[in-house]
Parts: sequence; C-alpha cells; structure tokens
Amino acid sequence: MSAETPMATGPRPSLPRIRRPDFLESPKVLRTEVLAGLVVALALIPEAISFSIIAGVDPSVGLYAACTMAVVISFVGGRKAMISAATGAVALVVAPLNHQYGLGYLVAAVILGGVFQVILGSLGVAKLMRFVPRSVMVGFVNALAIMIFMAQVPEMTGVPWGVYPLIAAGLAMMVLFPKITKVVPAPLVAIVILTVVTLAAGIAVPTVGDKGELPSALPVPGLPDVPFTLHTLTVIAPYALALALVGLMESLMTAKLVDDITDTHSNKSRESVGQGVANIVTGFFGGMGGCAMIGQTMINVKASGARTRLSTFLAGAFLLVLCLVFGPIVSDIPMAALVAVMVLVAVGTFDWHSVLPGTLKRMPVAETVVMVVTVIVVIATHNLAIGVVVGSVVAMIAFARRVAHLVNVSGVTDPDGTQAVYSVTGELFFASSNDLVYQFDYKNDPDDIVIDLSGAHIWDASSVAALDGIQTKYAGYGKKVTITGLNEHSADMHERLAGQLTEAH
Repeated sequence: MSAETPMATGPRPSLPRIRRPDFLESPKVLRTEVLAGLVVALALIPEAISFSIIAGVDPSVGLYAACTMAVVISFVGGRKAMISAATGAVALVVAPLNHQYGLGYLVAAVILGGVFQVILGSLGVAKLMRFVPRSVMVGFVNALAIMIFMAQVPEMTGVPWGVYPLIAAGLAMMVLFPKITKVVPAPLVAIVILTVVTLAAGIAVPTVGDKGELPSALPVPGLPDVPFTLHTLTVIAPYALALALVGLMESLMTAKLVDDITDTHSNKSRESVGQGVANIVTGFFGGMGGCAMIGQTMINVKASGARTRLSTFLAGAFLLVLCLVFGPIVSDIPMAALVAVMVLVAVGTFDWHSVLPGTLKRMPVAETVVMVVTVIVVIATHNLAIGVVVGSVVAMIAFARRVAHLVNVSGVTDPDGTQAVYSVTGELFFASSNDLVYQFDYKNDPDDIVIDLSGAHIWDASSVAALDGIQTKYAGYGKKVTITGLNEHSADMHERLAGQLTEAH
C-alpha cells in the first residue's frame, strides 16, 4: 500500500452467520434427540407391521414406508420433532385398492396422493386449520388418547399371565425413573430392562417377532408395476385423493397439537407440501404411504423430550438399522414393553381437565356437545379426520344458531304517526335473516318506514334478499322504506345485490 493511500477506518462488513442446527447447541440436546429417535424406532416396528396387515401387504412394505417417511419429512416438513410413518388411517384407505388390484396400484396411489398433497399444500389448504374450534381440538386429543389405548387392548387380552406384571413393571419404571434422572428416556430404560428380564428368565410372552418377519435388505427405488393408462388413473385417483385429505388432516392436527405442547409455531403449508414429498418418495421405494403418527409423536415429544428434526431423522434411520442389523435382537423385545409405553402415552395425552365436573359445569353446553360428538365419531369410524370434519361442522352449526339469536329488531313510531323507525342490531346472515321479515308490522305501520342498520352488519346475499322482501311487502301496502346506517362493507354488498336476487315479473 502506498503512503498516499489511506487505510480504511470504518467497521468491516460482517458475513452472515450460519446458524448451527439446534441439536448441536449442547451435548444434552444431542443426547436427548438420539435416544428419543431410538425409542421411537423401537415403537414404530410393531405399529408398521400391524398397519401392513391392515393394508394386506407384506410387513416390509409398512416398515419401508416408516423409514422413508420419517427420513424425508425430517428435511422437508414444517413441524420439528413430529414423526411421520405408515399409519392406520392411510392403511384403511388403501386396503380396498390393494385387495382388488394389487400392490402396484397401491404404490401408484401413494405417489399420486403425494402429488395431490403438494398441490393442496401449495394452494394453502393448511389455512383451513383456523376454522377448527378449540372444542374440536380437545375432542381430537381425547379421541386420540382413547384410540391409542384401544389399540393396546388386543395385546392385553388372551395373552399369557406374564404379560400383565411386565406391563405393570414397565409403567412403574416410566413413572419412577424420571424422578431419579432424565438423562436417558424412561421408555428406553423400560424396553431394555423388560427385554433382558424376559430373555434371562425365559418368560414366554408375545414378542415383536410374532408380529411378522423384519426385512433383511435395503429398499430399492423403482416405478410402480402398473400400466400407465387412463384407466389406471381413474382407478387410483379416488383412493389417492382420499389418502391426501386424510393424511393432511391428521398431520396438520398433530402439528397443531405439538405446537401447543412445545409452545412453538410451525409452518403448516410447508408441512403439507412436505407430507406430499415424503409420500412420493415413499411410493417410489415401494412403501404404503403414511402421514403424521400421533402416538409416536407423543413418545418423541412428551415422553422423550425431543424438539428437533434430528430425532425424526434418526427414528427412520434407526428403524432401518434395527431391522437389517439387529433384527434377531429386536424380534425378542416383548410386546408388553411397547404396550406399557403406549398406555402411558394415552394417559398423558388425554385432556383430563376437560372432563372434570367443574370444567363441564362452566363450559357452554354446545362446546361440550361438540367435543363429545368429535370423540364419538372418531371412535366409531376409527378415523381422526372424519371426526374432526364432523365436529367442526357441528361447531359451526351451533355457532350459527347462537349468533342468529342475537339479532334484535325494535320499532318506534313518531308521535305524529307519520314515520316508523326500526332499529336492527346484530349479525345478519342466512341463519339470522330468515326470520327478519316477520319482525315488522306491515299493515298498521305509517307510510314512511326507516330501517336503521347502524348496529347491524350484512354478511351475505340472504340478508340482502330478506331486506328486499321487507321492502316488497311494504310496497304492497303502498308504503316507502328507507334503509340507513349501513357500514361500508354492508353498503357495498347491499348496493351490488339489492333488487338483483329475484326475477323481475
């Protein structure tokens, strides 16, 4: 540098800091995520095999789906620490297709369902979640807890007597062990200890291996074995659309539940698209598709304390390693250990506060009815998505009825008897405006009528049509109606639609 060249004295521009992944912030977080992924992987095995049986496919199809769904969604999903894998809801959707047309058509439907999910996610379908009321969410959570417990009942009936003390011991360990230390997840401790005890004591109880044979080779990507014709598309499209809708509903509801548990926000649109991408990849690897797994997510988030994407990724990765490398050992895990984990998850998931007498006494009857309806429909159909839709519809009907009753019409006649002024207050929409026409004294009112809507709001065409009907009835008696007090939105709607909703005669 020459003597004439001044040296820069200002602050040097700083390069953007690359944020480290959450799980690298501390060894404790990393340990929690790794162990949580291992616990979830162990719990995924019997579930994936059971769902494979429901769908009528080989156990490896469900296990491959669990691996690929978890690994892919850990990168592309919008909700950290949520577990996606093969699920019962998706298995029920695709089972008839597999039984009638075979595995090739099932896989093709999974891929097309993933495409539908990507499209729906890109169009913002996740925004519809804001229309799910709290009472439906509570019903969803309670129904979920009941279904998780009901799924364990077959594992506790008609089994050797040794299963019951093992389940009791597992529950005791998971309740007491966290009081000693939380370094290792209590579910993992229970699984390991119960497995060692059953093997050492030679206790004959059902094991993971009794559910089905674990795969012994890596999944190989490929195209579905179907003719690429219009007929194939017409066959798989209805199943693919059903899979997409059910998968998105369960995934978005689970994401919202995890948001509440962790007090964090997630990107629901990204999650919707991510579910689609995961299903597409899963389909090309010959898996049966899936969505968010609520029970395993609760194990990951509530029981194990996971909070990052690493636990989700490792759940899929560990699952593959456990099946391929440690298959014989995993096969010896007693089902009682996994049942104990799921029972504790069910108890912890249920919103006990929602059913306390004090809560029920304070809660509006309509809110309680919506919660109960949601629970009943979910349990009756074994489909969380259907229960949420029905519960939301019931909640909307109850809301409409409640708001409709808040519309009030009061009339005052001038002392000289030349003008009648009606004041309308409340929200005018299809449910409230239908009775509006009967609130006026058409025959006995004076010739000049004023309807003051400064305390009301027009929401739809039904309300405009009702006002037209009122004016028409007064006109039949030779009387004039003036509408005043419209706010900007109401005035715009009334101006555009007034007199245009019925045919001229």
